[in-house]
Amino acid sequence: MLDRRMNTYGEALSGLFHGATILLGGFGGAGVALGLIRAVLDSGARDLVVVSNNAGSSEDDLALLLRNGRVAKVICSFPRSKTNTVFAELHRQGKVALELVPQGTLIERIRCAGAGLGGFYTPTSAGTQIGANKESRMLNRREHVLELPLGGDFALLRALRADRHGNLVYNKSARNFQPMMATAAKITVAEVDELVDVGQLDPEAIVTPGIFVNRIVTRGSPW
Repeated sequence: MLDRRMNTYGEALSGLFHGATILLGGFGGAGVALGLIRAVLDSGARDLVVVSNNAGSSEDDLALLLRNGRVAKVICSFPRSKTNTVFAELHRQGKVALELVPQGTLIERIRCAGAGLGGFYTPTSAGTQIGANKESRMLNRREHVLELPLGGDFALLRALRADRHGNLVYNKSARNFQPMMATAAKITVAEVDELVDVGQLDPEAIVTPGIFVNRIVTRGSPW
């Protein structure tokens, strides 16, 4: 029987390396794996590329890694936040690179990586700086830009419940980008609030099947 439970946060992030690309779930403060973010900091990994909806909205989310100089590049849709200015300050100083991606394009690039597709054409960024120097073509008399898949070495997710097989249930809007990110990483790690026995999760409520999850760690586990 498959058992994806890890005893510690450190074990859950085993193999994380310098320069890794991390898909970080969350939308603002909803569904952010704060324990796993701290574990990334403790791991010592640096020069990371982080793919996220936003570039931090509190002191203990992505901003924690940015503030400690662990991130080389952020790929996101919303780099600015009223509640956290760490990324904006570092970017202005030339210390962190930014790839700005429209939100719909971001999630579709992640979905393509998970589905094994070669990319897709979208009119969203045609004629803008975001679409500059990218391949484009006319489709239905409208310019479309080719966007490539966006996968990661690790996906760090936050779920409400899981069983030992890694089946995940999310808490309402905390679901956000996480189901797609789970499919698009080489190693998917989920931080969960509650671990239940196999069979206790309603199959109709399972959003991310365990086949996409490699490791789970329960909030409150040792570091």
